[in-house]
Amino acid sequence: MIYLDNSATTKPEASVLKSYEKVSMHFFANPSSIHSLGGESEKLLHQAKGEAAKLLEVAPSEIVFTSGGTEGNNLAIKGIAFEHQHRGKHIITTAIEHASVYEACKGLETLGFDVTYLPVNQEGVINLNDLQAAIQDDTILISIMHVNSELGSIQPIEKIAKISKRYPKLFFHVDYVQGLGKVPLSFKDSGIDLCTMSGHKIHGLKGTGILYVKDRTTLYPLFHGGSQEQGIRSGTENLPGAVSFIKALRLILEKEKNQRYELIQMQQYIRKELEELPDVFINTPLHAAPHIINFSVPGIKPEVLIHTLANHGIYISTKSACSSKQSEDSRVLVGCGLPKSRATSALRISLSYTNTMEELQRFINILSKSIQQLKNVLG
Repeated sequence: MIYLDNSATTKPEASVLKSYEKVSMHFFANPSSIHSLGGESEKLLHQAKGEAAKLLEVAPSEIVFTSGGTEGNNLAIKGIAFEHQHRGKHIITTAIEHASVYEACKGLETLGFDVTYLPVNQEGVINLNDLQAAIQDDTILISIMHVNSELGSIQPIEKIAKISKRYPKLFFHVDYVQGLGKVPLSFKDSGIDLCTMSGHKIHGLKGTGILYVKDRTTLYPLFHGGSQEQGIRSGTENLPGAVSFIKALRLILEKEKNQRYELIQMQQYIRKELEELPDVFINTPLHAAPHIINFSVPGIKPEVLIHTLANHGIYISTKSACSSKQSEDSRVLVGCGLPKSRATSALRISLSYTNTMEELQRFINILSKSIQQLKNVLG
């Protein structure tokens, strides 16, 4: 099997699964229970927060454990909107956000909020002048993803943060789900107020994640109940999930430090080989995250090519997995101004540090043959 759909999800590390099982067996008590077993679980939860904070170079009080990217994004966006609507009801995002951000904003529009969807250029990057011009007196939130999950394009987060810092009543949220462990991002003195991370994108487990909430940033909770997670996220804490997330985070940051160049080399190899294939168009910009390559083969339905490759044990995808079963057009590629022929035939390769050059050579060989065979069938 050659798995090249790591932006959809990753295979969990064995040590991550082991940590989950160990905590589940030995620290099963509710951290809110007042007896000694509950106290032990609570202590481990605090240790997990401390370790996460150390790895991310933030304060333990700024760590909120969540169930992943969708919850983190919804909690950040709706939490700010509902808590600070007395300041204003204007939100700024982009036209190519992940569905969990885009649809959250669409939902808020039905409740009377005003949302500006910034356009992007053909590389999927916003114009900072457009952002500056969009800020109004009643703007309370800017929400922009770091790495686009379909294209791999990288937004100028540091520059966006500098702009947002000029407006004291405005909060800045970053969807860091795709960038974590592949494209470094500093939280310290960055101007980022909220940041979403997900475990299953970094060889952790589904149902795990973190929302970074900068101190003194207040959110209206989506869940009400026992006031866990500083009152931001009620519900019995998923202690095994939290500990396993920290394990996955530590491992992916080590790989980012030691193996990122290898990831870049693999991406460059695929790009070079794709450029030599006839009637193949690369959509991912040159200066992109090192693990994503988006390309189009006009005239061939992407699902047909995906199933053909799967018959050879090779797995790639179309757009974001959360949107892959919806309309044929890629909202992201349309937003970048690409023609319909490319927006409806796009495919995504997404790498991990576990992939090898030998796998990619086999993939390119089978892809080339598959495209030619399908073209012959289609005439």
